[in-house]
Amino acid sequence: MATTVSAPISGRRFEGKVVIVTGAAGGIGRAACLRFASEGAKVVAVDLPGPALKAIVDELKAAGGEAISAAADVTQSAQVKGYVDAAKFSFGRIDALFNNAGIEGWVGPSTEYPEEIFDKVLAVNVKGVWLGMKYVVPVMREQGGGAIVNTSSVAGLSGTPTIIAYGASKHAVIGLTKSAAIEFGGDQIRVNAVCPSPIETRMMRSLERGLNPDDPEAVHRAAAANIPLGRYGEPEEVAALAAFLCSDDAKFISGGVYTVDGGSRAR
Repeated sequence: MATTVSAPISGRRFEGKVVIVTGAAGGIGRAACLRFASEGAKVVAVDLPGPALKAIVDELKAAGGEAISAAADVTQSAQVKGYVDAAKFSFGRIDALFNNAGIEGWVGPSTEYPEEIFDKVLAVNVKGVWLGMKYVVPVMREQGGGAIVNTSSVAGLSGTPTIIAYGASKHAVIGLTKSAAIEFGGDQIRVNAVCPSPIETRMMRSLERGLNPDDPEAVHRAAAANIPLGRYGEPEEVAALAAFLCSDDAKFISGGVYTVDGGSRAR
């Protein structure tokens, strides 16, 4: 699905504001960078170093947006501090953090799950979220407030026996979000979580292959059929929710956990 940087109906809610997006080179991250930029934000795109990270920043600049890249491994404290420092140095403030970086891990029985992959999933999906908040909150506190949106998943709302590390990590993100919303509310820092269902991204292609290497498309069809709207979501639909929660339109919303799932959690 093609994405443009034309201004949405809601206007330029982030004019003059600075937004950090982690996992910026992935499907949801890229869509979020484009959405925030379309609404006037100065974007700090964070991901592992490589051509995909450069490509999203080039795309934003070509469309007339202001953006910088900050290569970082979100599991490394010094590198997370580095992307926060880069945002502050380049733009002077941080108004919002879309704490979105995540990995899917392995697919298979829990008793056979490789320990090193389990550790990696928890490090990226949980520690990376915590570190992002750890270093962004002092900046937001100093300037009088801000907004943080953490990416969880519908996998954080129920059991996930074939992707146990991923499911555990996304439950943890919800716990982090609720605790942070209480702790930082007095600083006028709002913290919410989004919980996407299957989205049309590389991650879902990987999970489909892991569940059925011989016929991943069958997994796709079955998963889509279980969603009342009958399809996977698009990255842009998650980005729209993240943008709302980071905007002043949501200035009395904090500690919430919001699905973007085509109605799948209504069952």
